[in-house]
Amino acid sequence: MVIDFDAELWVWDARRAGTWTFVRLPADASEDIREVAGGQGRGFGSVRVRVVLGGSVWTTSVFPGSGSGCYVLPVKRAVRTAEGLEPGDVASVSVELVEL
Repeated sequence: MVIDFDAELWVWDARRAGTWTFVRLPADASEDIREVAGGQGRGFGSVRVRVVLGGSVWTTSVFPGSGSGCYVLPVKRAVRTAEGLEPGDVASVSVELVEL
């Protein structure tokens, strides 16, 4: 399953764990992930994914976001730097579910 979408980068301040930058997956795609994963999520309900953002490709996990019902994808600093992205910018992202 591959999901292509555009999303704004936003910051979550985890206080003790530092600052994290995320994009939110679309609601309909998040619903599809829940159906496909069928409870097979890992810790915190995470689902393994392969991500393409610009020229950057990496494997990570998406996590159920609180409140919105949408999964969120962490975008690490190295990717933001390589792609010239800052919080508030909109990125084109491709997410492929892996290891299901």
